[in-house]
Amino acid sequence: MTEIEQAVATPQADPPRTAPNPDAAIRGRWPRRWPGRWLGRWLGSKADRTALLIWFFWHVATYIYMVLAAPGRTEAPFLDRLTPWDSDNFIAIAQFGYDGPSGMPDAPKLTAFFPGMPLLLRYLHVFITDWSLAIVLVSLVASAVVAVALSRLSDSFREGTGTWTVLAFFLSPFAVFMLAGYSEALFLALAIPAWLLARRGRWEAAAVCAALASSVRISGLFLAAGLAVQFLVAENGLRATGWRKAPWLALPAVPVLAYMAYLYSRTGDWLAWKHAEAEYWGRYAVSPKEAFLNTWNRSLEENVLQTSYREEMIAGAVLVALILLELARRRWGNVAYLAPQAVALLAMSSFYMSVGRASLLWWPLYLAVGVTGARRPWVFMAYLAIAAPVMAINVGNFTTGAWVG
Repeated sequence: MTEIEQAVATPQADPPRTAPNPDAAIRGRWPRRWPGRWLGRWLGSKADRTALLIWFFWHVATYIYMVLAAPGRTEAPFLDRLTPWDSDNFIAIAQFGYDGPSGMPDAPKLTAFFPGMPLLLRYLHVFITDWSLAIVLVSLVASAVVAVALSRLSDSFREGTGTWTVLAFFLSPFAVFMLAGYSEALFLALAIPAWLLARRGRWEAAAVCAALASSVRISGLFLAAGLAVQFLVAENGLRATGWRKAPWLALPAVPVLAYMAYLYSRTGDWLAWKHAEAEYWGRYAVSPKEAFLNTWNRSLEENVLQTSYREEMIAGAVLVALILLELARRRWGNVAYLAPQAVALLAMSSFYMSVGRASLLWWPLYLAVGVTGARRPWVFMAYLAIAAPVMAINVGNFTTGAWVG
């Protein structure tokens, strides 16, 4: 029998069965560098993508709630509901400068607002002609940066806690200001990366981010104080680098001094921004006791702001408790960042104002909730049981014309 006849006559074993490979099918249909691959790499780690999903679906949920909250309460256009009060002032500065539009009776109040946000709006106006849309998009994009940066900062303390911390932040009682055309999102999109860079020993880059944050809010100086103390006590700070990087930490003061010099050239008053706050918003120094009693008395009056004043007092108590906690943990950088805020909010104003809104800037609070909640889920659930309903109420109130925080 020939070799060919033998091969035909000999039964052949079936080829081994293997499970179908879905990746092979995908490779057969898509180019090797199909967008999903590079998009996945561009979005970073799985933790980053989870943070962005939280950011995205939180916005979807709040927009839906805005629509449900509107009937019977407001007929205002969608963008107008996200751009009241401070947003109007930022837009006025971006359009007309600090003189405001012609005939604006209270134009001097505009000096209370730092130039970072108006300058950004002016540049964006080249591409986005609708001012209200531009300022809302600033908060939208900046809040995405906040989500990723906060997740990374949390994971730098304890791996796997970023998701918990980001959830705690976006479900906080005053998270509505991540939607609105206000400066909190933009400030945090610069301040949290500055803190994260400092933890990684990149002090020059941290100082640059903090300087940009100082152009947005005076809180940038509190951030600079926190970074300076962190530099003194951290292992990767003074002990590792010596004094050669210390001068960088003075950089955040430059935008503030430049703005003060600009105001002096216009008004002859270096502190025109502070005096505008005192005249138009009652932000002048009183004793902590007097500020508390003034707020307490206002919270007892029957008016639409009664609940808001009570929220302000609760937020003030949370800030004091947070500072005491950070002192007990000897986290001196956090204390140096938070303590000046307590002075400014609880003693440099005749009554508590915007303390609740400022709570968004206290990222050590959300880190504490996230890191602790990852180990003890009941703590996180207790936080959500209190914070999330208040957040929903505040979204409904703010976007239908009532003031919160």
